[in-house]
Amino acid sequence: MSEVKDYYQVTVELIKLLENEQSNDRDVKIAQMEELLEKREGFIDKMKPPFSQEDQQTGRKLVELEKKLAKLLAIEKEAIKRDIQTLHKKKQSQTKYHNPYESLSATDGVFYDKRK
Repeated sequence: MSEVKDYYQVTVELIKLLENEQSNDRDVKIAQMEELLEKREGFIDKMKPPFSQEDQQTGRKLVELEKKLAKLLAIEKEAIKRDIQTLHKKKQSQTKYHNPYESLSATDGVFYDKRK
């Protein structure tokens, strides 16, 4: 099988993985994504012209799949960003709850004795 077809197959797998919203374990999903992206990178490195007619047709299909993949990866990235921000806000509110006076300045009410 040519590298272009292998690249196409891995791209389709990656899109299916990203479209599957039922996966609850994000760490496993990210690990699988990284593995598939590394495979794709390896196939890109191995691709050398000239390409056959069949490879050129597969390449045209890949252009459309790449656009779809870019959108799905952007959505996944935004979801991860949103979760990180939510976690950060929770952490901040938890520290404020445990020590509510931490943000106040400590110089309030200081007395300096000028006598000798």
